[in-house]
Amino acid sequence: MAAQTRIGLAGLAVMGQNLALNIAEKGFAVSVYNRTTSKVDETVERAKEEGNLPLYGFYDPESFVQSIQKPRVIIILVKAGRPVDETIKTLSAYMEKGDCIIDGGNEWYENTERREKEMTERGLLYLGMGVSGGEEGARNGPSLMPGGSFEAFKNIEDIVLKVSAQVPDSGPCVTYIGTGGSGNFVKMVHNGIEYGDMQLISEAYDVLKNIGKLSNDELKEVFSEWNKGELLSFLVEITADIFGIKDDKADGYLVDKVLDKTGMKGTGKWTVQQAADLSVAAPTIASSLDSRFLSGLKEERVQAAKVFKSGGVDEILSNQAVDKKKLIDDVRQALYASKICSYAQGMNLLRAKSVEKGWGLKLGELARIWKGGCIIRAIFLDRIKQAYDRNSELANLLVDPEFAKEMIERQAAWRRVVCLAVNAGISTPGMSSSLAYFDSYRRESLPANLVQAQRDYFGAHTYERIDMPGAFHTEWFKIAKQSKI
Repeated sequence: MAAQTRIGLAGLAVMGQNLALNIAEKGFAVSVYNRTTSKVDETVERAKEEGNLPLYGFYDPESFVQSIQKPRVIIILVKAGRPVDETIKTLSAYMEKGDCIIDGGNEWYENTERREKEMTERGLLYLGMGVSGGEEGARNGPSLMPGGSFEAFKNIEDIVLKVSAQVPDSGPCVTYIGTGGSGNFVKMVHNGIEYGDMQLISEAYDVLKNIGKLSNDELKEVFSEWNKGELLSFLVEITADIFGIKDDKADGYLVDKVLDKTGMKGTGKWTVQQAADLSVAAPTIASSLDSRFLSGLKEERVQAAKVFKSGGVDEILSNQAVDKKKLIDDVRQALYASKICSYAQGMNLLRAKSVEKGWGLKLGELARIWKGGCIIRAIFLDRIKQAYDRNSELANLLVDPEFAKEMIERQAAWRRVVCLAVNAGISTPGMSSSLAYFDSYRRESLPANLVQAQRDYFGAHTYERIDMPGAFHTEWFKIAKQSKI
């Protein structure tokens, strides 16, 4: 290596390795380091195979840090929590004032804010940068969500503008998110929306397969067709691909051999917890999390299936007769309407946190950087951006004139799908909770008046009236007791 590199990257698992190669491919010389030295060798070998990319491996932290030009910029991609703190401690021992550390993992935003403060006290700059797109995105162009020190962002701006996904007529899928842990928080909510999106797609699959009796070949054709229209998205695209892949270990299709037990890494749970803390309704995202919890009860579900089989529940399914073409179209509309609810809930959560923390998040800009590279990239993100461009103070995506019109047009099909699923004993928690969210939000009056009356009855919590100002309390018990005499 004749000269010092432009940037360093520590942590060479799947995401780190591919992001390092992406950076090198864009013309930036990059130093790489990993505690497991075989990962360093593997990455260097890939760089040679992929065109002698300017990537250089190091086996000890000191030589790794010293190989980078000043002010040094180092991206770390290791498991969230203690491993991040340990990596920072190891590398910062050799770093100097003005150098910059960037955490590219899925970290809890408060940890990022703590670390930024600690680094500032030592004269170092710090960023928490959400990276979305998986292995393919990291290698060919992810969506990047950097938050923290603006000075740190300026140090890497030239790199991230080239490394991120490039969308025609929209630009690089990266923007400076804001101060503190805003970048990690935005990535967390992105993942929450992703949870909802995946759950809704799985429900569409369940209805089409078990009520519509579609084969895997038919499902592949349906999802491929959907991916040409309003549902065009990365997740719909890969779903179509999955239905077409045959099992290489046995007869049939691979998807049918995959155990129905979903894993998770925590960002969906964090999203739901934050929604509760901020009093933001996010039922679509919450139901997707609950569905993952229930999927984990595989052994219990097997036993429950035996218990309820004798009750005739499964016989309902066999008695369903549907118009397959009509069902496919109804499910398409139900999926679209439900997805809009998921994105609306995520955007509301981002706005609420932005207000609380003073981040000044620009929701339209977030929709823009999610248009490419990331897992939730979808064609309607452009329309979401336009909605916030029209009204940056938009209370909810559902009341944007264009989206409101679409929700109205699709609600009949949406209701048919949910009713059909309920009658067939097919659980659609995502679609059902999305519909309930829509129905609650669009109603001028809700039965919450009774709930508040109950609270005042047993706890003297008071209530407001619709016909006069002020807080009121009624001795409900005494009045009720007297009326019974």
